[in-house]
Amino acid sequence: MEYFDPLSRPFWVTIGYALACGGVVGLERQLRGKPAGVRTSMLICLGTAIFVDLGVSASGAAGDPARVLGQVVTGVGFIGAGVIISDAGTVVGVTTAAVIWLLAAVGAAIGLGYHLGALALALVAVGVLVGVELIESAARRLSSGPRRASGESATDE
Repeated sequence: MEYFDPLSRPFWVTIGYALACGGVVGLERQLRGKPAGVRTSMLICLGTAIFVDLGVSASGAAGDPARVLGQVVTGVGFIGAGVIISDAGTVVGVTTAAVIWLLAAVGAAIGLGYHLGALALALVAVGVLVGVELIESAARRLSSGPRRASGESATDE
């Protein structure tokens, strides 16, 4: 386990990428007041990167990185399921669960050594979260018409 040495550069590169990727996604969630903000996102990404990194390091006769990865995916799916709730027939938290799942994928990529790919995935995730929100807002404004957008209701006609 020479690779998992806190005095080595690869150790801190892995941690740095995990914190940066988790932080950029978590910041978007935090600024929008959503669950799983900066701290949670950073820890999910970091924890996944460490588990996968350790699985790769132990991949000799005693280890299997694919099994570690599979167990991490299962565990993170369980965490994600915990944020999904139903309130009066409306299901909320699905996007947060998907973000948690994606953060684990980013962390896994980092743990496997794909640092730049993981950073690209984190930026794509933020782009999807922000971009789709902008499209949804524009669609709501268009569907409400000019009167509703100005505060008048449809019954004021």
